[in-house]
Formats: sequence, C-alpha cells, structure tokens
Amino acid sequence: MNSFRTESDLLGELQIPQNAFYGVQTQRALNNFKISNHKLSQYPIFIKSLTIVKLAAVDANFELGLIKEDLKKYISEACLDILKDQYFDQFPIDMIQGGAGTSVNMNANEVIANIALEKMGHEKGDYQYCSPNDHVNMSQSTNDAYPTALKLALFQSSKNITNSLEKLFFALDRKAKEFENVIKMGRTQLQDAVPMTLGQEFEAFAFTLKKEIPYLQEQAFQFLEINMGATAIGTGINAPKGYAQLCTEKLAQLLNEPVKLAENLIEATSDTSGFVAYAGALKKLAIKLSKICNDLRLLSSGPRTGLYEINLPPKQPGSSIMPGKVNPVIPEVVNQVCFKVIGNEATVSLAAEAGQLQLNVMEPIIALSLFDSIELLTNAIDTLREECVDGITANVDHLRNEVHNSIGIITALNPIIGYKNSTKIAKQALEENRSVYELILEHNILTKEELDKVLDPKTMLSSH
Repeated sequence: MNSFRTESDLLGELQIPQNAFYGVQTQRALNNFKISNHKLSQYPIFIKSLTIVKLAAVDANFELGLIKEDLKKYISEACLDILKDQYFDQFPIDMIQGGAGTSVNMNANEVIANIALEKMGHEKGDYQYCSPNDHVNMSQSTNDAYPTALKLALFQSSKNITNSLEKLFFALDRKAKEFENVIKMGRTQLQDAVPMTLGQEFEAFAFTLKKEIPYLQEQAFQFLEINMGATAIGTGINAPKGYAQLCTEKLAQLLNEPVKLAENLIEATSDTSGFVAYAGALKKLAIKLSKICNDLRLLSSGPRTGLYEINLPPKQPGSSIMPGKVNPVIPEVVNQVCFKVIGNEATVSLAAEAGQLQLNVMEPIIALSLFDSIELLTNAIDTLREECVDGITANVDHLRNEVHNSIGIITALNPIIGYKNSTKIAKQALEENRSVYELILEHNILTKEELDKVLDPKTMLSSH
C-alpha cells in the first residue's frame, strides 16, 4: 500500500504520496486540472529552464546576503540534479491550467525544496528547513519566474526548427542542381504559361524556406529579454535592490546567451507580444511549407491522368480498394501539421488579447501552443526531407514532350520568330491539335538546331 504524508496550505490539508518530491500545491493542480494529455513532465526543456531560473535566483539571493551558504548549496545541488535529467517524473501537472502558471512555478519550487531537504538529512515536507516559497521562490513571483523560464525554453527549442529548416533548404537546393537542365512548362492559374526548368522550380522552393531561417531567429531572439525581478506586477515588490539585474546576469552566464533585463518591468510583465510575433513566424513558415507540399502533390499527380512531372518516393499502398494506387502521404501529413500550426497561432493571438491590466493569465495555453507548433513543425520538416524530398525523381522525357506540345512556348519564341508568325503557329496548333515544335519545323521558320537552342535550358537561363 502507498504511504502518504500530510501537507497544508491556505485551503487546508492534503495527502501527498510519501515518495513524491512535489508538494501540496502540485497535488491541488493534479486534482483540479484534468484537461489534456500534455503533462509538464513531457517538456524537459521547460523543466530545465525553470530549474535554471531557480539556480540563478538562489545565486543572486546568496550574493545579496539573503540566504545562508549551506542552504544555497543544497538548493543549487538540487537544481543541478534536475539539470542532469533527473526527477522529470515529479512534474506531473497538466500544461493547460488556470492560475497564470502558478502551479508550474510551485511544482518546481516544491520538487527543488524536497530534493534539498533529503540532501540535508530531513524528511520531505519538512519545510521549516527549506521552504518552496520562502527559500526556493525567494525574491520571485510566478509572474516573473514563469514567463522567463518559458521564453528561455522557447529560445532553445527554436534552434531545433531552424536546424531542421536549414537541412531541408540544402536538400531542396541539391534537387535544384540535379534538375537544372530539365526543361518543363511553368504554369499560372493552373494553365500553361512559359517554359522554365524543374531546377528553377525547386530552387524557388529552397529559397523561400531559406528566408524563414533568419526571420525565425530574429523573432526567437526577443525571448532573451526577460522580466526577472519584476515579481508580482513589475514593481519589484519583495525583491531587493539590485536583484533584477544580478539575477539576469546570472542567467546569461548559465545559458551563455545575451539575456537582458526588460527596460520597463511593468510593461514586460503584462506584455505577450513576443509570443504573438513568434507564433506569427511559425504560421508564416507553415503557410509556405504547405504551399510547397501542395505543389509536390500536384506535380506528382497521375501517373496516367495527372501532371506526372515528378515521382515522389512510394511509402505505402494508397488504397484498401484500388490496387496499385500509391498516394503522396508525406506531403499530405505535412499539410495537416501546417493546418495545426496555423490554428495554434490563432490560439496564441486570442490568449494574448485576453490579458487584463498588469498580467496575462493565459500564458499556459500560449506555452503549450508554441511548444506544440515547434515540435510538430520540426518533425514534419525532417520527415519531408528524409522521406520525400531526398528521393524525388523527374520524368525528364515527359516534361520535354509537354514543352514541345505546349502553346506556351510561343511566348518564348515570340522575340525570335515575330508576333505574326507566333500568332499563326499558335492558332494552327490549337485548331489542329498539333505540336508547336512540329509546326515551327514544318513551316521552316527555324531549323531544328535553332529551335533546340532556343529551348535549351542554358539559353533560357542566360538572361538571369
């Protein structure tokens, strides 16, 4: 049978499992918020950021003479244990919660305090020797500790998506070089337009994603501006003079990143626009990525009655009833991820707008939405590269024949054969369902060598 210890708070007493390092406020959150399957324990990067905030805080408090050396030592050791990937299972609370993140902050405070207590030779819950509130949370409030930890975690997480995006850019760029001499018809409004190369098409895919890397980095960089020392509403109540700047400096040293203190702590405590900007950057990327996947599905459509310009790697049988059918499942799943990310951006926007006066209490759903979007997009980008882009091949002969048969090549030939000849050939090709290429030769307007030179991809790229 499980054994329990009794802890108390403002609302009374609760039974806590004896082996749990969390305490009464975490237990209340477990009882109150049975909302989703997303637990804090599933987000180790967030737990580590919370722990680093507590480590910086205890260092600052010690340097300012607010906490004794032996207590500082045990709290620091407890934090370092968590940073070594220990105790993550002691963060069981739901990511979606009321209270503006108080449950998350207290979960960290309680776990750190109880680890420290055991190191000191005391029982869990014997908070007179090391208190979650008085010692671990000293000079802090949820309203500065929670958003600071969240921002630092998101900054670190953002590196994952930019690394994956860079790899996808290089994969698409390799395809662009592989297909640089494969001529095809470009399209506008799904109608034949003018010739281009398949390499140019993939180069455009690569370039549009490349532009998002510095943009994402720029938005993530905003997360390094924090409000530590703001405490409850930004006035710094209960934090000593010099604490805000000192704690910020400690965080910068621990993370080896240019963390800086916000200029106006009251504004910074209630403002969530940095989260909105980053969610918008993820949405922008998702829209671009989804458009590319739409194009890959169109370009590979067929094989007999579609465009059939490229082949995507076959990944699984496509139908339970139609033998031989293979569907573009990888672009399809990436599309769906993009839809979710776009929806998450709407959630972040609404949560940011819901802020009132000196605090925005909706930060927990902002946190979950952004972590969700980063993880989903990172996985989707890696999947698209590994399972699709790297294995794409071109149907070279089919593409060349489409160019030769297309009325659209008249536009490319117009400067050479003249508008009158172009009009005559286009009209005849349409009326007789003939190839423009064939008619140009039949009317002796150009020789085969001259025509092939005009339609050579190198000639078509020479003006750029």
